[in-house]
Amino acid sequence: MKRILATAAALAAATGAAHAGGVERSTQSVAILFEQGRYAELSFGHFSPDASGTVGGGAVSSGNMSSSYNSWSLGYKMDIGERLDFALIIDQPIGADVAYPGTFVPDASYPLAGTTAKLSSSAITALVRYGFENNVSVYGGLRYQTVHGEVSIPLVANYTLDTNHDSELGYVVGVAWEKPEIAARVALTYNSAITHTLQSSETTLLTSLESSFDTEVPQSVNLEFQTGVAKDTLLFGSIRWVDWSEFRIAPNGYALAAGGQALVEYPNDRITYNLGIGRRFNETWSAAVTLGYEPSDGELTGNLGPTDGFRSIGLAATYTRDNLKITGGIRYVDIGDATTNPPVGASFTGNSGVGVGLRIGYTF
Repeated sequence: MKRILATAAALAAATGAAHAGGVERSTQSVAILFEQGRYAELSFGHFSPDASGTVGGGAVSSGNMSSSYNSWSLGYKMDIGERLDFALIIDQPIGADVAYPGTFVPDASYPLAGTTAKLSSSAITALVRYGFENNVSVYGGLRYQTVHGEVSIPLVANYTLDTNHDSELGYVVGVAWEKPEIAARVALTYNSAITHTLQSSETTLLTSLESSFDTEVPQSVNLEFQTGVAKDTLLFGSIRWVDWSEFRIAPNGYALAAGGQALVEYPNDRITYNLGIGRRFNETWSAAVTLGYEPSDGELTGNLGPTDGFRSIGLAATYTRDNLKITGGIRYVDIGDATTNPPVGASFTGNSGVGVGLRIGYTF
């Protein structure tokens, strides 16, 4: 069962949380805390989306505006006592890579041609878990997170934005229950919101502004679960809620240039569901399949993130030899249709993406 779970966890992490609500890039899983003994893992992921929209009743297309991107994460877990475990996780919780192709020409091109946006982040999370005799454990720790953003929007008076790299602290708390005889586990985790005060440099055709603004990377709740359902067969999944309605990027200069609009904001929170089944075939090979779903809400979306929900399917296989586990996975995402905010009002339909990932894990 441990090998099956490794396959399941690697599939979810290595192929990423691409196109989950907001700008999410990490599921913030705490599964590494439950590895046996001393353990380290390294994950790589690549996601290639194909997202395009049209205006004028379909007459003018944006072209693929969502760039491919890479991601990685590193985790280390160790026992520090009979009932105490420690884990350190380095990942990239949020991100965005937007590049509308072409050159902006008033009344002659797609309105957002030449627009680019990049949001990057990194986080270090330190967790400690204490296990009680009744198979219940509690865990918690701190997350140190850094974010940075760059934007260029020719449509809005040649607007540009560049922020500093701001770092802030948040926290994680959770509780778990296990029944090892049937490989059952339920873990409930709360991740606090982290508010960043970003120093910004903004320019338009007429102005240049140095100021600051606050952006909250929202709180979230994860419910992760698994159980054996037959010999060498594991059912697993997760439910994740993120308070995306509290996420807003609203630099002062952009608000002035765009009539008070925020650069990025989301009208509603999001709940993302994942369900999968894993199977061990022999001492060397195991595999898993997962289904993912995030409901659409039918609301208008921002032009820098024109998606509304998704459906996905993923496949992965794990090769195990002695203390080494190598997992490769692939995930197909059907990106939900969306209509963007005025004044562009574009229709994004029929979009999709493919993610691939690799995870290497080693037990000491």
